[in-house]
Amino acid sequence: RFSGICGEHTFEYAWPLEFTAGGCTIPIPAPRLWWPKGYGAADLYTITASLYRGDERIAERQDRVGLRVIDILRTPTAGEMSEREALPSSPARWDRPFDPVHHFVIQVNGAPVMVKGTNWVPVDAFHSRDAERLPRALRLAADAGCNMIRCWGGNVYENDLFYDFCDANGLLVWQDLAFACCAYPQDDAFRAVVAVEIEAVAERLRNHACLALWCGDNENDMLYLSEGLDPAQNRLTRETIPQVLHRLDPHHVYIPSSPHHPPEAVRGGRATPEQHLWGPRGYYKSSFYTRHSAHFIGEIGYHGSPAPASLRRFLAPAELWPWQNNPAWQDHAVYHWQRSAIDRDRIQLMANQVREMFGEIPQELAEFCLASQITQAEAKKFFIESTRLRKWATSGIIWWNLIDGWPQFSDAVVDYYFTPKLAYHYIRRAQAPLGLVLAEQGAGKYRALVACNDTRADADVAFRAWDADSGEILAQGSARVPANENWQVARLRAFASDRRLILLQWESGGETWGGHYLAGSPPFDLPVYRRWLAQIAALPAAF
Repeated sequence: RFSGICGEHTFEYAWPLEFTAGGCTIPIPAPRLWWPKGYGAADLYTITASLYRGDERIAERQDRVGLRVIDILRTPTAGEMSEREALPSSPARWDRPFDPVHHFVIQVNGAPVMVKGTNWVPVDAFHSRDAERLPRALRLAADAGCNMIRCWGGNVYENDLFYDFCDANGLLVWQDLAFACCAYPQDDAFRAVVAVEIEAVAERLRNHACLALWCGDNENDMLYLSEGLDPAQNRLTRETIPQVLHRLDPHHVYIPSSPHHPPEAVRGGRATPEQHLWGPRGYYKSSFYTRHSAHFIGEIGYHGSPAPASLRRFLAPAELWPWQNNPAWQDHAVYHWQRSAIDRDRIQLMANQVREMFGEIPQELAEFCLASQITQAEAKKFFIESTRLRKWATSGIIWWNLIDGWPQFSDAVVDYYFTPKLAYHYIRRAQAPLGLVLAEQGAGKYRALVACNDTRADADVAFRAWDADSGEILAQGSARVPANENWQVARLRAFASDRRLILLQWESGGETWGGHYLAGSPPFDLPVYRRWLAQIAALPAAF
């Protein structure tokens, strides 16, 4: 006998068990569905399954179950991405029509979801500490407005607390299996060990509502290609893993690798619909970041220094400064200790990004940290907002990454000590379910002001945009934005000479949000930005 309860909704069902094993389909009239964050309630049923012999109850168990259907709509290759110009009048629809030939879209209960999420790495280098760190880290992900977490292939398989939290808070999980950045053995003995691992993981995780898909590994297809090999020869991801998953969990989508390079892409040298956008790590508005062909971004990041107070917790006073030729900084820059020649100095990379933004590298620790965090924050914000503007040509972004698992210089937006960097606060605003975003100036004279509605309800929006220095109102008004669509609500005159801060505020349904847009090209003046930062911080969702 089965019974279920979710709020005021209940159901019961009885089924005769004729053999020692079997299965049945349980009808649930008008069920409450589980939705990802921003698209509805993450409703979970408490299901009680009882086994009776006559009137005697001889066994019973309870489970928390979310009822939903998840589909991953994807094509083998990516299409070309055309530029989007500011439209001549408002209001006008801004999101792009679904392309049946080239796409990567996650649907939940038949509704396409605009994914805004984070990559997940081990929360501590010593896994005995995981249980005490996990709840706080997960709350940060939910607070930042994420609706998906990608468990990266270099991760550990998290404990049940992680998946229970994601179930309860509407966080979809992209689950890489624990294989990453490596050519693994292909012999039968190793494959047998892998099969046992996948069996254990699949049986434990398959019934979680949050589980969106299985992925065989991280970047191993890319590794095969870099070695002149065909990724289809990887027997782990093409034979062993999918065979186990088909037997134990045939209803979830399986993708062999992230990014996946199927035969169609390999033969034609074509781009894949899901991509990891690392590239040159230069100016964050360079063509690499604005003209990519990704229909889904599985990884993208930008460095930001921890705050000085955090640096003082893992660096000795004599090691704090300068950043150049500093062995202690290099020790905390994720390079192997035996590497004598660093082929990509991440400390220098971080400094270069500051120079790209401000034209020079500060010569004092606090100024350096501030400049680095501003640069990272503007970059991460831009990546998220530009992805939202490309809806549905690009249907999601999973940025790298939320929090460090040890003290270091990295792309994380929260350091090991749970101190948020500036990027965390910018991301919280950029990932609001209803967002107001200024597009880049195209060939014309205007920037489009676009309301991005990533919910299943129409929204009446009142908005205002103004110059941070003069207070001049640049646009204001109201508009109705249909569910799960983007609409241009206004346009702002743009000039090639612009180098200013535009502040944004919008209200809908009794909630108020704030945001900003940094107009113009670098170099920006750090003291001026510091003054602007006080105004940015004072907007709704203040920090």
